[in-house]
Amino acid sequence: MLIFATMRKYLFIIVFSLFIHKVIYSQLTYDSLLSFPYVQIHGALQMPGGDLSKRFGSNASVGGAVIYKLKNNFLIGIDGNYLFGKNVKDNVLSQLETSYSAGNFVIDNEGYPADLRVTERGWNLTMNIGKIFYIGGRNKNRGIHYQIGAGYFQHKINLFDAQRRVAFVKGKWVRGYDRLSIGTCFYQYLGYTYLSSNRFVNFTFGIEMYYAFTKNVRYYDYATASVDNKLRHDLLFGVKFGWILPVYRKIEGIFFYD
Repeated sequence: MLIFATMRKYLFIIVFSLFIHKVIYSQLTYDSLLSFPYVQIHGALQMPGGDLSKRFGSNASVGGAVIYKLKNNFLIGIDGNYLFGKNVKDNVLSQLETSYSAGNFVIDNEGYPADLRVTERGWNLTMNIGKIFYIGGRNKNRGIHYQIGAGYFQHKINLFDAQRRVAFVKGKWVRGYDRLSIGTCFYQYLGYTYLSSNRFVNFTFGIEMYYAFTKNVRYYDYATASVDNKLRHDLLFGVKFGWILPVYRKIEGIFFYD
């Protein structure tokens, strides 16, 4: 009986010690503001404004970012996105279309209606700084996320000849129709960033805005038979969701206990 009583005593001490260790370790990790890099993969649904809304309708974007989170919850990173959409308002092919009873068509090299698809394409790259504002709870590494940045922005009208039978969309000739516009942009993001106790359930969502100053860099526009060199004020608003892949290091005590 004495042996069993002694074993129960030591077992209680071991279990109690493990419990205290877990509580203390949990409190330290949750209360600590941690520093680590992370990769973010994201997508957005966007609506244009300003001069961009005169050329395109709604679009989508996909992209990624590499961000470093400091211990004071400030963020520094680089973000890139690819834009695409089917809503093109400018009819750059109006001078080449032939009228039929079924509608207007561009004729291919063999005299048939061409399968010519007109879409939106673009991309941007920005350097960003931001901060996660702690709003309560045990984990101080997540909260309201505000970010600003500046960088490069471009967009164009993309002409895709599905059957490769239209000569004017090949090589340098397409440049007279695509209205490629390039310039600088400013970026803002407001959302919520969730950094959980593991490497998998970490995400951000919110609203974003681009304000770009762009110019048509093509020397001549075939559709209007003119040169377009005016400064454009392009706006783009979006709803964004991103999945975060943190690079955790064990020595920093990054593994939380929820």
